[in-house]
Amino acid sequence: MSPAATARPYPRVPASRRPAPPKGTAGPGAGARLVRSLRWAGPALAGYLVVRLCGLLAVARLAHAQDHGVWPVLAGSWDSRWYLDIAAHGYADELGTRVNANNLAFFPLYPFLVRGLAAVLPGSAGSVALGVAVVCSGAAAWGIFAVGDHLHGRRTGTLLAMVWGALPVAVVQWMAYTESLFTALTAWSLYAALTRRWLLAGALASLAGLTRPTGIAVAAAISLAALLACRRRPRAPAVAGALLAPLGWLAYLIWVGVRVGRPDGYFAVQRLWKNEWDGGRATLLELRQQLVYASRPPLFLLLVSAVLVVSLVLYALCLADRQPLPLLVLSGVLLLVVLGSEGVYFPRARFLLPAFPLLLPVARALAGARAVTAGVILTSMTALSAWAGAYMLLVWNGPP
Repeated sequence: MSPAATARPYPRVPASRRPAPPKGTAGPGAGARLVRSLRWAGPALAGYLVVRLCGLLAVARLAHAQDHGVWPVLAGSWDSRWYLDIAAHGYADELGTRVNANNLAFFPLYPFLVRGLAAVLPGSAGSVALGVAVVCSGAAAWGIFAVGDHLHGRRTGTLLAMVWGALPVAVVQWMAYTESLFTALTAWSLYAALTRRWLLAGALASLAGLTRPTGIAVAAAISLAALLACRRRPRAPAVAGALLAPLGWLAYLIWVGVRVGRPDGYFAVQRLWKNEWDGGRATLLELRQQLVYASRPPLFLLLVSAVLVVSLVLYALCLADRQPLPLLVLSGVLLLVVLGSEGVYFPRARFLLPAFPLLLPVARALAGARAVTAGVILTSMTALSAWAGAYMLLVWNGPP
């Protein structure tokens, strides 16, 4: 077999950290490998936890000052109520005509997971929903670290996880929302693709497609990468992974169509939510309004606009860095969907939370900087994220 046939499809930093087992002996079992991997990711997970605890403290202090409880804000506000209602009562069985009222717009994996766990765990469904999000945020940070570590080493992976936890709208990671679950599935699906485990990558991408509409971005990333891998070396697992990746997303769209009695049922639901594709016209108009014409634009909308503009700049840097194809496809399709839709403007920074590959240029720059410089930047990002999260939940009069 030629060297090219056995080479890794994507670059990886040299790794001598794990000694090979002696000849004639079996390698460590799955449990031992899992523990070893978790210990290796320990600094990243600890750093992520510290960053998010700072954000939680800011929310708690402002909530206390306003005589609010923290739990209702994190577990029962805005979209959280929709997910909890689906977990308790299921989906609507017809399209209807009311605007912003049909719960078929929300994908099923998260609310059904909450329903199943709430049946066996103590506490309210809201507590279970919040617990699922927090646990999934840790799994997401672990997966994000794994991708960064695989490509650029442990330091970069650690910083990548911490930067993801210090994004301006990162408070959503510890709310009863789907972003943490979706990002966890996305990160581990990408890691599986980078390590050529195509069946696992396809299965995780399929689950991501049952979690959010933007699961189509994960499916596109995995399917395209798997099919291109088949061009180099045709293999059944790669073909299977490519076919499996979009099944979850397609299955839900088909199910909604059958449920409401029309083949475009899901897209009809989205039209009731005024969320149609317009090629980015609405986004450009809103950016122009906020950045050019408005004399006193809302502070939160300025933050969202800044996130969108910076995300485009970061994607250009990702292209210049020649990131692996699955990462570029994921970020590119997410940007295309988020920026090209006509729906409400203010959640768009939240919709880009799963696009963590956009943060790789930042993590790499911090990894190459002096420790003091990196510490000052991370501390500043954490403080901004904490303030923005508290402002978004307790001052801004709208959904995050």
